[in-house]
Amino acid sequence: MEINHFCLFFDNFAPMAGLYLHIPFCESRCYYCDFYSSTFKGNRDLLLSSIQKELRERRQYIKEPVRTIYFGGGTPSQLTTEEISSLLQTIFDNYDCRVEELTLEANPEDLAADYLQALKSLGVNRLSIGVQSFDDEDLKRINRRHTAQKAIEAVQLAQQIGFDNISIDLIYGLPQQTLMGWKKNIQQTIDLNVQHISAYSLTFEEGTMLTKMRDRGEIMEADEELSFEMFKLLRQTLSENGYVPYEISNFALPGYESKHNSSYWNYVPYLGVGPSAHSFDGQSRRWNIANSRLYISKMADGDTYYNMEMLDNFTRYNEYVMTGLRKKEGVDIAVLETLFGKDLRDYFLRMIDAYIKEEKVIKEGQHYYFSEDGIFISDYIIEELFWME
Repeated sequence: MEINHFCLFFDNFAPMAGLYLHIPFCESRCYYCDFYSSTFKGNRDLLLSSIQKELRERRQYIKEPVRTIYFGGGTPSQLTTEEISSLLQTIFDNYDCRVEELTLEANPEDLAADYLQALKSLGVNRLSIGVQSFDDEDLKRINRRHTAQKAIEAVQLAQQIGFDNISIDLIYGLPQQTLMGWKKNIQQTIDLNVQHISAYSLTFEEGTMLTKMRDRGEIMEADEELSFEMFKLLRQTLSENGYVPYEISNFALPGYESKHNSSYWNYVPYLGVGPSAHSFDGQSRRWNIANSRLYISKMADGDTYYNMEMLDNFTRYNEYVMTGLRKKEGVDIAVLETLFGKDLRDYFLRMIDAYIKEEKVIKEGQHYYFSEDGIFISDYIIEELFWME
């Protein structure tokens, strides 16, 4: 009955699906990044062929028409337009595609005029440009290969060629970054008139170069109070300039919210192909091995190249709470009850009550969402709301 409720939820609210392609190629490794990527290019053709094979073999994984396609990574702009065209053709040949949004993540250094023109002719209608900072010293400290000026020029060039749905990635809380420096980053972004901004607080992930540098005493983490001030400045300044904070780390001009990423937060089924890519069909999660060489060899031999987890009611509840509270509209208690039953509804209400009293969470009708003060400690609050057996 619970799974039937879930399927009913999808039928009523999410008749479309997303398709994600993980392209692990990178020219160099950013010091903060813990996503699976590689600077080794020797197996490029084999890897792309393996991704195409996975696309063909998994065409029954999602039943809904494909509404969004997202090339992520890694650095998908390391692909040639011929390679992108070939991957898209495989998708169109094997899936019911009603594509509204086709996104490519890109590094500013890769966005030459002829490349952008070719992307546009292939149907790419959204660019996600990994700027991270408009300060050259920041960029050097995290080993980004572009300059601030190159990032500005790349955005402007894309606009001249006709891209009218551009997202910029930014990071705050970088080593030695100041509040004034962050303010300049925000203002530069606004001045570029982009439609979407993703801004993340720096996290020191295990195994990254930045974490190793911190542990050796070469850099220091940003003060928590400073990071909070940066976050408040970000939300205030962007809101004053018409950007809606529709998710904790994502801001968009009205109508330019990321359709693909919203699928994740709205619990919509999606298919992920390529090494390390994740998939979700409403009842289970599946993730591919994070190793290109093994991915290629296992695909060629017909071996299992992924892990899989069936989701019980409690796990789905935890995921729904986590994704729901990150959104501007928060968790709808009526939907929560429909999906998970009265017991978990009562559990949620009991656990969240203390944060309402502390004014970290706001209750508005049947919706529960974070206050401005609650957002910055959202990870902690979400974890406290999880069902723990």
